[in-house]
Amino acid sequence: MTLAALRLPPGPVDLSALDTGATPGFTGAKEDGKAALAALGDDLADLQERLYAEATADVGHGRAVLLVLQGMDTSGKGGVLRHTVGLVDPQGVAITSFKAPTEEELEHDFLWRVRKALPTKGRIGVFDRSHYEDVLIARVRSLAPEEEIERRYDAINAFEAEVVGAGITMIKCMLHISAATQKERLLARLDDPTKHWKFNPGDIDERGRWADYRRAYEIALERTNTEVAPWYVVPSDRKWFRNLAVGQLLHEVMSQMAPIWPAADFDVAEQRRRLENELPVA
Repeated sequence: MTLAALRLPPGPVDLSALDTGATPGFTGAKEDGKAALAALGDDLADLQERLYAEATADVGHGRAVLLVLQGMDTSGKGGVLRHTVGLVDPQGVAITSFKAPTEEELEHDFLWRVRKALPTKGRIGVFDRSHYEDVLIARVRSLAPEEEIERRYDAINAFEAEVVGAGITMIKCMLHISAATQKERLLARLDDPTKHWKFNPGDIDERGRWADYRRAYEIALERTNTEVAPWYVVPSDRKWFRNLAVGQLLHEVMSQMAPIWPAADFDVAEQRRRLENELPVA
């Protein structure tokens, strides 16, 4: 699997034409996919540690990674966090879940709270939902005037270009599921008492706006699919493929970044001599 297999091409977007159950770039079965994800673990952890080490030694020019996860309810953002992002050292990861804005946040531009959550150098930042809610649910539920929503697309593009220019590599993933799959997953939550806490009756109401949300996603994807911050559409009806695909994206992007172990800023031989010749510790 390569970035090209999932990258959204420029131009108009028709999500109904993109198969939510497909496995682009991967020909194996479910067990093969799970094994392939597990096999990425050591390499991903190594890349993340090198990125963190670079930042600690100030040799990586302040680089970081930002993984943006967007998708309809039950598309699997939490699953990606557990099974894919969970492969790397949590000390090098910063996860932000954007809920409805607070009163303080509403007093500022919609990107104010997003800027505050950007990953610091050496870290992998993850947005579980993101600034895109401000052109998705805001459009569907008319939470802002139409002219304001139109302004936000250009504001997002300018913001993301600034973020990338500051050394943060963005990986924007739209987790694409079908309405039928969402229904199955919601029913599964109702069938399992241990999952009732995850169920929100409002999710059923939102299903009635499925077509509106799909159109809002199509507009957002088309308007913000830029060269510096492209979109990747991840078919997510198959949980195992979704997790593998995001893992492969993360691995390929970080491999291209090629973080390096910083060289010692001290005389290694001298420090070894000191240790070997030290007096016995009482």
